[in-house]
Amino acid sequence: MSLDEKAEILFGGQFTVTAIVLGVVYGITNTFQPLPDDLFRYEWKEPFNLQNGWLLWAGIGLGGAIITIALAGTALTFFNGEPPQRETDALVRLLPLIGSSGISTACLVGVTGVLAPVLEETVFRGFLMTSLTKWLPTPVSVLISAAVFALAHLTPGQFPQLFVLGTALGFSYAQTRNLMTPITIHAIWNSGVILLLTFLQLQGYDIRELLQAS
Repeated sequence: MSLDEKAEILFGGQFTVTAIVLGVVYGITNTFQPLPDDLFRYEWKEPFNLQNGWLLWAGIGLGGAIITIALAGTALTFFNGEPPQRETDALVRLLPLIGSSGISTACLVGVTGVLAPVLEETVFRGFLMTSLTKWLPTPVSVLISAAVFALAHLTPGQFPQLFVLGTALGFSYAQTRNLMTPITIHAIWNSGVILLLTFLQLQGYDIRELLQAS
């Protein structure tokens, strides 16, 4: 198969997984009627409201995540003496598709910037974290859901960064009770990485070497 065909199959597979998993989650929760008004809430109104504007707090959460992850990476490098090694994770396996064509880039952005954020934020924040808050304080629920989120990526070396990202996603969702907030953060984070690597690839950089050093 060509790289474009592989990218299209990747997008189709992720779309199928997203539809099935969300169908199962919604099916499970629908057995517990009536559902809270803020459960699985995807609300586009008042994006810049100071108290719970989803776009405003997405920007705050994204900025906080970037700063905190940078500090966490610096701390890990200081204590370990060298940058943590990146495993052969999903991003590394996607390298042949990055920058190969417009179709491949569109499929990758669709997978990482749309389907994955919608699926993961609905499951980890909308379902798991919200369920935990019925028995545990919100900060504890945020940390547990962040830990599960990080573990689910199956990349132990990236656990600290993923945990910090999951924590930022959790607290941003707790602030707005609107899944559009963490979905937006997650989408910008993922698609930003793909687009940046695509740009570097087109400029002639060895992105595999850059990832190993990052």
